[in-house]
Parts: sequence; C-alpha cells; structure tokens
Amino acid sequence: MKSGLAVGHTAVISTEVTPGMYAQFEGDVVHPVYSTVSMVYHMEWASRKIILPYLEDHEEGMGAKVNVEHMAPAKSGSFLEIKANVIKYERNVILTEVTVIDKESGRIVGKGEVKQVVLPKEKIKERIEGN
Repeated sequence: MKSGLAVGHTAVISTEVTPGMYAQFEGDVVHPVYSTVSMVYHMEWASRKIILPYLEDHEEGMGAKVNVEHMAPAKSGSFLEIKANVIKYERNVILTEVTVIDKESGRIVGKGEVKQVVLPKEKIKERIEGN
C-alpha cells in the first residue's frame, strides 16, 4: 500500500432509499424500508472508498468481516449519509467504524464495523481458484 493511510481517515457516501433497497427475499418485500443487506453494502462501499487511493496497482482490498447493528427504519425517499472512519490500521488490515444517519431527522439508522484486508491480486486469484 502507498503511504499516508492513518487512523482517523474518513469517507462519506450519500444515498436515497429506493424500493430496490427494501427488505425483501426472492423479490417478496417484507418491509418497505431500507434493508440490512443494503446497509451492509453501503457500509462496505464507504469503507472501500477510504483505501482506494492507497492501493498499489498490484493490490486489491477484500472484505473480511462486517458487524452491523440496524437501529431504526428508513423509509423510501429518506436521504442517508454513510460515514466510515478508520479506527485501526496495521500492515494490510484496515478496520473502520461506520455510521448510517438519516440526514433529515439526524437519527442513527445503523452502525457497525468493516474489516478489510489488502492483498496482492495474484494471491486473491489463487484463493479464488482454490490453489
């Protein structure tokens, strides 16, 4: 990894809740609100944005662990801010604390942690191929 990444670095993404983000299984909507699956996706994306500027051409990040607490519903049309903050960085392991906030109400919709590991692309390919 390129130098410069440190504890305290942040990245933010924003999104509007849409019906495609509803809690659903096999196309059947369970609740017409922001799903935990969508929350995990956005938490991983915000965390990934932190590492992107520091990846060497031969490296890639992989998700290793996600802990999520879904604390409140967010209806369709809600605007959410997802903020990731590096809380631990050792060698090739980056741990971020992530918070999802409803921008209109200020309510915390969810919080959690995302662990990423940066590896050489060749090593990732070997793992995928089972070698």
